[in-house]
Amino acid sequence: MIIGVGIDVVPVTRFAESLTRTPGIRDRLFTASEQVTPSGNPRTAESLAARFAAKEAVAKTLGAPGALQWHDAEVTVGEHGRPHLEVRGTVAARAAELGITRWHVSLSHDGGIASAVVVAEGGPA
Repeated sequence: MIIGVGIDVVPVTRFAESLTRTPGIRDRLFTASEQVTPSGNPRTAESLAARFAAKEAVAKTLGAPGALQWHDAEVTVGEHGRPHLEVRGTVAARAAELGITRWHVSLSHDGGIASAVVVAEGGPA
């Protein structure tokens, strides 16, 4: 059963400017593993913007409670480069309150816009 759906879009140029203007924001928003590709190279602004959009979409899925911590929703890379969502702490606690047991995430970036869709599912797998 679908419990919630969230979507977010991020203008890549504006996001890249924020990363340049405020270097510490990268560490506040993203875990160390989110900041690099599986081969260890730094992620592009497009890739980071899509991950930020996913975190915003997670918050929307959960009803946008103000106490969520950015690092408690982590976008990981699965088989064949498919994105996955790992939750812990504040995000996991809110998900448990809502009965969420599975997450689905899709990331995209094209034409200067990064986007993400997150679906939260509950009940039997």
